[in-house]
Order: sequence, then structure tokens, then C-alpha cells
Amino acid sequence: MTADFSVRHATLGDLGSIVELRLSLLREYRDHPMYGHLRPDAGPRAEELFRAQLMSPNETMFVAQSAGRLIGVMRCADTPVSPLLFPEHYCFVSSVYVRPDDRRRGVLRALLAAAESWCAERGIDEMRLNNVTESVAAHAWESLGFGVVEHVRRRALPPSAKSPTRPQTVAN
Repeated sequence: MTADFSVRHATLGDLGSIVELRLSLLREYRDHPMYGHLRPDAGPRAEELFRAQLMSPNETMFVAQSAGRLIGVMRCADTPVSPLLFPEHYCFVSSVYVRPDDRRRGVLRALLAAAESWCAERGIDEMRLNNVTESVAAHAWESLGFGVVEHVRRRALPPSAKSPTRPQTVAN
């Protein structure tokens, strides 16, 4: 079967669609304790952040496109490690999202193949990512060869006089 999509490096011209895709990812996790607190002004903040990421010499984003529409995105960052450890750097994969109607068609696998090529060009021999446990995504990453090596733990602290109060979560 021939894929009816292609994967390429994202450009600044893709910024609007990247904002949409990456905010859709966060909205899928609206009940998650870390990702479920989307700011009301997330759109403008996202545009500024993602523009900087697209322009960074140490990062790239890959997009999957079908029929002139972006259907998936993956961000890769060349990330240094502690000078006490090997490897010296790794590829941190983040903000991976495939539109629900386009899942299970090989889009994630194709985005990952593009990321692996990018890593090879940079001499990177390890990829790392964070993902929500007990999710469809967790099973997808396992099937692609990613193993769990540590757990992130979170502890909320009571508000202090110096910390801003968190506004209600926007659920759109």
C-alpha cells in the first residue's frame, strides 16, 4: 500500500497549522494533572514559542501532509546531556500529534523515520520522549521500540503569596 501522505521539515509557513495541531494534543489531555491546565491565551503564546522552535538551529519539526493539509507533527530537539554522562547529546522528541482520523495509517512511523534521519545527520544515537502512561500513545511508542526508563513524579504545593493563582482551565 502506498502512503497518501508525505513527511517533510516544517517551515514558518506551517506555523498556523502547527499551533492548531499542538494545541489539539493538549486538549486531548484536558483531564491530565500536568497538561490539563491550558491557559486562555495559549494560542498567541504557542505561536511565539513554536516560531522560536522553528527558527532554532538545534531543533526541527517534521510535518505529515495529505491533500494539502497537515495531519501530523513531531518536534525534535538536539539536547545536551550532563557533561558527566554519555551520550553527549540526544534527540528529545516532543509534541507529537496525528489527527485522530489519520491515525493507524503509518503517519507516526513515517514522522519517526524522518526524525531518525535527522539524528543520523547530526551524529545523535539516542532518542528520548515523555508520554502519558496508560494511553494509546504509550502503546504506540512501545511498539516503535521506546522503553520506559524512569517515571516523572509530581507533587502540587499549596499556593504561596508569591505564586500566581492558576485561572480556571479553558476546555475548548
